[in-house]
Amino acid sequence: MRAALKAALLGSATVTGPCAPVTQFVLERPEGSRHCLFGIPTAPAAGKRPLVIILHGAGASAHQVLGMAFPPSPLSLWLEIAEREHVIVAAPDAGQGGWQECFASAARVARKNDVAWIDAVIDHAIGALGADAQRVYLIGVSRGGWMAYRAAMEIPHRLAAFSAVLANMPPRDHAMQPRLALPALIVGATDDPLMPYGGGKYWYTLGFSAPVNSMEDSARVWRELAGLPDPPAVTTFPRRHPWDRTRSTLTLWGEAPDGLQVGLIRIEGGGHAEPSGSRRYPGLIGKLVGAQSADFEIAETAWAFFRDKRLARPAGQPVQRA
Repeated sequence: MRAALKAALLGSATVTGPCAPVTQFVLERPEGSRHCLFGIPTAPAAGKRPLVIILHGAGASAHQVLGMAFPPSPLSLWLEIAEREHVIVAAPDAGQGGWQECFASAARVARKNDVAWIDAVIDHAIGALGADAQRVYLIGVSRGGWMAYRAAMEIPHRLAAFSAVLANMPPRDHAMQPRLALPALIVGATDDPLMPYGGGKYWYTLGFSAPVNSMEDSARVWRELAGLPDPPAVTTFPRRHPWDRTRSTLTLWGEAPDGLQVGLIRIEGGGHAEPSGSRRYPGLIGKLVGAQSADFEIAETAWAFFRDKRLARPAGQPVQRA
């Protein structure tokens, strides 16, 4: 009874390996002081290390996304990956007003340019922490996923790959559209009550959310830009727990793990919760946002997608739309 009550109210986090220790970095920006948490592996660096930047969702924080605040975040598994794989992890805070993402107005961006903030985090990691400029990866969830899209559109020359989790692209007639191909991993859930898998907008989100592209077409935008043809490879994740009613499928365009690939993970029956078996949101949160899939660990799946990719083109060299 006590365990069930704890799961309902607090959720759970199962840590199976050592985590990279976390330190805080403060940078003065035109909009004021900005804060970023870095997870730096303890083993001496044998060379330049990959950098993974994690962007939290609306109402969350860098502390929450790294597992240092409630509720337990599936993306906190990145600290275990950092220690095991010798990866530097950065979690910048959105700060007051949240992320100025791909739906933000020009006036909002002029007051607080979060792409410039992410760019400064990359500079610091390369200059002060020995990060590899050719292996910079970006992952964002929900509104942080919208922010990941904006960064992928505005500073693609700095990224080797990115992932947007539970976040749709803007519609194709929106001004924010990519012009440079990037490896992209997009994750969507069919029963997400905040980000409609099929696109559009839920009426009850009122003025808090804009109409979005479908998840399928969000992936198609990046696939067409990369010139990746059909047919894709389709893999169904094995069911890990009999109580999990979700089913997850990866559709992957591009055969080379070290080249241009675009992946779409469809979580059938999933809600607005990052997939994880080790970091489980409280049951009461699940009642509000829908089922959390346990078929796979989103952090491990994203790392498998990122791991072999490098920034292979000269800065600023565009790839034309197909």
